[in-house]
Amino acid sequence: MSVWIKRGSYNQEYHHKDSKYVVKEYSSSETMEERYEHKTRVHIQDMLKIKMLDKYVREGPMIRGPKFTARLRSHTVYENTPVTLFCTVEGFPTPVVKWYRDGVILDESSGRYLVETKGGIHSLEIQRCSTDDTAQYTVVAGNSHGQASSQASIVVKRFKQEEESCPYAWLPFTAAMLPKIHYTKINITFVEKFGPVFATEGESASLTASMTLNPNLANLQPEAQWYRDDTRLFDSKWVKIETGRGVTTLTIPNLFKDDEGLYTLRMVTKGGTAEHSAFVSVADGPPPVPAAPGAPMDIKIHDANRDYVIVSWKPPNTTTEGPILGYFVDKCEVGTENWTQCNDHPIKICKYPVTGLFEGHSFYFRVRAVNSHGISKASRMSDPIAALDPTEFEKLHAKKLGGKLDVVSYHDDVEAEGKPPRAPSGIRPSEIDRTYVVLSWKAPAYSSKAPMWYYIEKCLVDSGAWQRVNTQVPIRSPRYAVFDLAEGKQYKFRALAANIYGTSEPSEPTETIETLELKGVPSAPGQVIATRETDTSVLIQWAPPKEPNNLIGYYIDQCVKGSKDWTSANHKPHRSTKFVVSGLTKGETYVFRVQAINELGLSDESQESAPLTVKAALTTPSAPYDIALLNCDGHSMVLNWKKPLHSGGAKIKDYYVDKRRSGTTMWREIHIPPITERLYKVEGLTEGAVYQFQVYAANLAGLGSASKHSADFTCEAWTMPEPGPAHDLTFTEVRDNSLVVEWQKPVYTGSGAITGYHIEYAKKGTSEWTTFNQTAVSHRFLKVTGLVEGTSYMFRVRGVNPSGVGMASMPSDPVTAKAVAGSQDVSCVVDQKTGDIVLSFESCQINEGSQFIWKKDYKEITDFSKGVVIKTEGSHSKLIFKNADKEDFGTYSVSVTSTEGVSSSYTISAEELAKMLALSYDIRHPIIPLKSELAYKILERGRMRFWLQAEEISSNVTYKFFANNKELSGADPNKMGHDVSTGIIEFIMDHFTEENEGTFTCQITDGGGKAQSSLVLIGDAFKAALAEADYQRREYIRVKEGPHFSEFLSLHVGDDCSVTLICKVANLKKESVFHWFKEDTEIIPDVKPDLGSGVCKLPIKLFSLKTAGVYKATISDDRGQDMSQIDISGKVFDDAIDKISQLAGASAAQLVINCTATGIQLQCHMKYYTSEMNITWYHGETKLSHSDKVMIGGTPSMATMEVIEPTERDKGAYSIVITDPENSHKRTLDLSGDVYEKAFAEFQKLKAEAYAEKNRGKVVGGLPDVVTIMEKKTLSLTCTVCGDPKPQVSWLKNGTDVEPGDQYVVSLDQGKFASLTIKGVSMEDSGRYTMIVQNKYGGESVDIVVSVYRHGEKIPEAKPTLTPKTIIPPKLPIEIPQPKTQPAPSPAPSAPSPAPPKAAPGRGVKSPTPTRRK
Repeated sequence: MSVWIKRGSYNQEYHHKDSKYVVKEYSSSETMEERYEHKTRVHIQDMLKIKMLDKYVREGPMIRGPKFTARLRSHTVYENTPVTLFCTVEGFPTPVVKWYRDGVILDESSGRYLVETKGGIHSLEIQRCSTDDTAQYTVVAGNSHGQASSQASIVVKRFKQEEESCPYAWLPFTAAMLPKIHYTKINITFVEKFGPVFATEGESASLTASMTLNPNLANLQPEAQWYRDDTRLFDSKWVKIETGRGVTTLTIPNLFKDDEGLYTLRMVTKGGTAEHSAFVSVADGPPPVPAAPGAPMDIKIHDANRDYVIVSWKPPNTTTEGPILGYFVDKCEVGTENWTQCNDHPIKICKYPVTGLFEGHSFYFRVRAVNSHGISKASRMSDPIAALDPTEFEKLHAKKLGGKLDVVSYHDDVEAEGKPPRAPSGIRPSEIDRTYVVLSWKAPAYSSKAPMWYYIEKCLVDSGAWQRVNTQVPIRSPRYAVFDLAEGKQYKFRALAANIYGTSEPSEPTETIETLELKGVPSAPGQVIATRETDTSVLIQWAPPKEPNNLIGYYIDQCVKGSKDWTSANHKPHRSTKFVVSGLTKGETYVFRVQAINELGLSDESQESAPLTVKAALTTPSAPYDIALLNCDGHSMVLNWKKPLHSGGAKIKDYYVDKRRSGTTMWREIHIPPITERLYKVEGLTEGAVYQFQVYAANLAGLGSASKHSADFTCEAWTMPEPGPAHDLTFTEVRDNSLVVEWQKPVYTGSGAITGYHIEYAKKGTSEWTTFNQTAVSHRFLKVTGLVEGTSYMFRVRGVNPSGVGMASMPSDPVTAKAVAGSQDVSCVVDQKTGDIVLSFESCQINEGSQFIWKKDYKEITDFSKGVVIKTEGSHSKLIFKNADKEDFGTYSVSVTSTEGVSSSYTISAEELAKMLALSYDIRHPIIPLKSELAYKILERGRMRFWLQAEEISSNVTYKFFANNKELSGADPNKMGHDVSTGIIEFIMDHFTEENEGTFTCQITDGGGKAQSSLVLIGDAFKAALAEADYQRREYIRVKEGPHFSEFLSLHVGDDCSVTLICKVANLKKESVFHWFKEDTEIIPDVKPDLGSGVCKLPIKLFSLKTAGVYKATISDDRGQDMSQIDISGKVFDDAIDKISQLAGASAAQLVINCTATGIQLQCHMKYYTSEMNITWYHGETKLSHSDKVMIGGTPSMATMEVIEPTERDKGAYSIVITDPENSHKRTLDLSGDVYEKAFAEFQKLKAEAYAEKNRGKVVGGLPDVVTIMEKKTLSLTCTVCGDPKPQVSWLKNGTDVEPGDQYVVSLDQGKFASLTIKGVSMEDSGRYTMIVQNKYGGESVDIVVSVYRHGEKIPEAKPTLTPKTIIPPKLPIEIPQPKTQPAPSPAPSAPSPAPPKAAPGRGVKSPTPTRRK
């Protein structure tokens, strides 16, 4: 009879060659049968491994970390009996196993314990148990991928069953009831914590935390556990964890978006845990092509079987990219690096069944997303998955042979009677999707040796027609996925078993199964609410979508208010409807939106949240403290208290005071409504009663906790003559050895007015009070000096009146004499521009809500009616005196709220103030000193020059001239100017007439300084000046007037984009001479100036920056000379270029392609081109710039752009845009498809030809054209050749090969120096010799005429008719060698070059060039 068995401990194992039976002999006795019976399942799994290794040996075990397939079991035994603990562990590499007893490693060397390991089975045996062996035993297995453990208890009872309490008695059988253990409490304090991380795919990230342990026990160190979104992380190829010496670090060497999430460190001890969390954000890395989507993530494998798996993933966010069109799934067999694409067309849902796998092989999978711009980077690859039948181990069958022997075999290997199998049963769906259903069923009882397989039939409900769906591939496992189903249809399925003897009856059909129907993406999430979290993070909450449609998660987007520049807050779908957005800018205002995701994609965006400014969330304030009694009249008390140490992020607006009789517990509120000041008079008290008080503070967030109740205050009237206590001590200007104390006067003044105050101080922790000032001060502030740096002090104040020194105030909080790091002092200056007196302070700290409080003599400045202004920008504040007077001396202080006490002061004495007032006046009323007042001088042609001279002027000086209070213009023909070096300012009036009689004035402004000078020309003075001007004008015309320019030089751009200088001259005669100059160098034009018409033109060829400069024209004769010049630069040059751009852009032709040996060149022909024109080239939407890859230039007739060494990425639309001030002209060419292929082929052809031309065989030099030589001499024709590869050389005489021999010696030395030596030349050696130089890239031939004459004859004059050099074309196709860093493709088969023939003994060496026959 067959029974199912499980794995036990065995000594022998062998395989029968024919039947493949496995026989195992167990060492355990019959009483141990129960022990190995419970391990049957593990045994069968081991047999499955053996069979699979025989069939498909592909890789190491798939299980990496240790895993207990059979765990320890607890036992109760009697004294002096043996007991054995068994367990089975799997893992790769093979785990190392250690045994522990009550948490202490087991001492195996004592001889008391027998530890054995056989295969994956580990055992611990105690041969003779005693009551001391009662304990909890733990086995720990570990390898490089992790650890696993199993525990069990052994309880040893005495042989006589005494009723004694055993600490390890247990109930139920499998769970030991151990005594309560009191663990040592270890306090863990994090010293250094990791914060949020914002990284990009492909980068690395490390999270480190350091901590202190108290107590720090070497044998009780805490365990560091790392989690991502509550999933425990272990050391692996994706994550590295290092822990030791109070520091733990988690490192992610290569980030993927799968790694995004909330990372939590839990330090676990037996007495509790300490944890810290921070968010790690992983953004998409640079896409392979611009605007391509991000990579998918979270690749999961479902339903792995022998020939298929189902792959699912999560879609990426598409905040800025276009919508995703689909996905490609790739697979790679383990052990290779060959990724192959599984689907030909993009699939739109995030799940795909991959079929056609090889049984027993293991695979990785990855996914890529596609949009209209391109394909994303690949996702992180999945864990390896083996294509195995998950039910194959169930085919193992066991039989008892008697005694200790069992036989384990496959059902298929058992002898049979030759009958068909029975029908399967229990067929049901285990997964239903849109286009497939995964079915599973129970195999029939089967004992035949013949193999069995299954068929699946499907039927559309209501059709009644059954159709077999797997006629080609037999199914060996009782699990199968039926693909290619219709969406939303109802089906039934049934299974049939078959073997070589026949097919079973069909199983009972499944219930009606309806495939899922594509419902679309989820609806948009509901209302999004943003609330404050910290000063860099915000909590986002939203309502889930009404139609989730198999919701996967959410993506959250953020945007600065008003920018519309949305960015992703998370890059991996978030499951919850709450999310903390980190990494925000403090004080910035953001809006947020949410999208839902399912396997089909992303929903519409939710409505945007209300704008929220990032700041820390408000909390209630802490409690007030130190309640003090300031006065009591027998019926009321005046109370004061200190404000809370923490305001909760908002201003404290209210205080509430409660009272109670001392000794009672009932508190009663004193006042309604609340009070706003920290000084309050409690009325209606009972004289002689003892009271206690407590105070609450409130802000916008609510009511804080109550203060500690006050001391017992007795309601008795104060009658002492001395003053009561001062209150509200504050401290500013804390430095290393000084500080300033301020306070409020006492409420109770005693019998007389307060005349002064004493300051007392004591070191923290002592009661020895020292009076700082022996003489009382009348004001309520004092600078305390002589303190010790770093020492903490407490202060108190006593008021003084004529009756004596009064009560001390409540001691202050401790103040440390230590300056705030980076503290600066107030500076005082007089503004050099405005003359204002300015006190300036730069704060070393600034926080949200910080304010600068300026005080004079430590009283806040509130009166701004006298021109006092406070200006604050960021961390800089100024106190400005617009109208300072002599009463403004004193001590000015400034303090900055919401900081660590940043403050400073500056004392202005009366003497210093007087100096600053004088300087301010000089700045506000500056006068420019003059060397000479306004005067005039009459120039030639009767022009009038008005001028004056200042002591000094700057280049920024401005001035105006007036005549009779009317401003004069400096435009032509008048002139106005100045000379900074001399300080002269002048105005030249071209026509001085009778209308100009009156007063002339010049007003000057230079910086803040001013000056004015006037000249009066009336009466006789004016008449004399006018007469002199008339005389000079007449004299100039009579004597000096000659040729001149009637129109000065101007620049003209013609319709053909030609640029010409034009001017007109007049009053010429035959002797008049015209000259052109550029930068004082004369220009000789191609066409002489036309002086007959008076119009002179100078064409400027190839107009560009190179032709810019100062051009000058002169006309002269014996009467004189006139000159005109123009500076072609700046605006003149720019206007000309704009006009050329307008004309050239309108004339621009369509782009054409011109291929070169270096790339593909696009040309745009136009009337004229120069690099100064505003021309831009684009590839798609990307602006191109001149680089090694893109060469931008042109010729005067066209603009060019060449793509050097084009590749597939250079395909696309190219355009040129020519811009002028009014329009832009665009021409476009689509360089893709056949256009690109033809152009690329032409480029490759030209490139190959250029390469061949460069490397072909050539004659560098050395050969003469004609040689004459006497008979019987030796002739040597030598030259240098080159080429790569080294060329071959051959020689011809009159068209016939020269055969090397005793007379003809041919040599080629070092592949460079070729020679032909003819020994003892004779008359027959005369003729035409041809040298041919050639390699695979071509070559050339050169002719030499040799003329031989006899001794005594006249040397002949050879006049040969030489043929030109002949170029030998290359062999086709031309092969260009690939770079050495890349493996070269196999060359096309070609005929091998013949080997060079060996020279005959004693003869010259022939060139290694094959013989050239004609």
